Amino acid sequence: MPDVRPAPENELEQLESRLSALTRQLQQRDGEIAAMAEELAETNRGVVALYAELDDNAVRLQDASELKSRFLSYMSHEFRTPLGSILSIVRLLQDRMDGPLTEEQAKQVGFIRSSATELLEMVNDLLDLAKVEAGRVTISPAWFEMVDLFGALRGMFKPILASSSISLIFEEPVGIPAIYTDDKKLSQILRNFISNGLKFTEAGEVRVRAAMASPDMVTFAVSDTGIGIPNEHLNALFQDFIQVDAPIQKRLRGTGLGLSLSRRLALVLGGDVSVQSEVGAGSTFSVTIPIQLPEGPPIAASGRHRPKLDGV
Repeated sequence: MPDVRPAPENELEQLESRLSALTRQLQQRDGEIAAMAEELAETNRGVVALYAELDDNAVRLQDASELKSRFLSYMSHEFRTPLGSILSIVRLLQDRMDGPLTEEQAKQVGFIRSSATELLEMVNDLLDLAKVEAGRVTISPAWFEMVDLFGALRGMFKPILASSSISLIFEEPVGIPAIYTDDKKLSQILRNFISNGLKFTEAGEVRVRAAMASPDMVTFAVSDTGIGIPNEHLNALFQDFIQVDAPIQKRLRGTGLGLSLSRRLALVLGGDVSVQSEVGAGSTFSVTIPIQLPEGPPIAASGRHRPKLDGV
């Protein structure tokens, strides 16, 4: 018969002590877990509040952007009407419709026309920028040939170069097929590049050329022999209202929107812009776009479209 003896009291006490210690540890762990859960809940509430604030700020920024675009659009339209009237009156004066002008009067009228034309160009840039920012740009793609595009641009700048020491050269496009894109948007980009080249080149040439960048992309490059741009300014050139600080810039006014607008239009056309420059040697501004915008219709043998530029 087995010998059954009661457990010593000290062993029971030890077991009770260990059990009590374990219970206290569990309670402590439970307290730590509860504190961590509360801290996590507080963090989550903070994150939710932060996201709500970010959403609210995003809505406010969007509203502010829309208001800015509406303001620019409204003011641009309001400015264009009186500027058009001023230019019409100036043309009448220069045509001597109301009698001859003295040499000094003709000079002053010429100043009025150049200032009004410059202001109108600034207004048009602001209006175009407002349209792009508001997403109201209409794309009207069509098939056209490079020779027609270059011919239209050459005709537009011919009066400006009549008494200039700068040559504007359009290289003959070789091996480039017809392009299906918005020719007016592309022409506007190239006009901005050419105008900048002529503005910052006191003597020499501005050269326009086109070449295939890949089987489905074409690059248009406008090179000049002007003053060039320091490397530290290149990254900021395509931002809004940016102008390079140079002696010649102080004599030439502008909004600093032409290059920014050009980049945005290039993005609308599915491409992008770039620049290379060397101080004292000149600059090359380029735009690369697809040969054909997505979902373009098949080209027809007699379906060539001749680009029409404003004022040509």
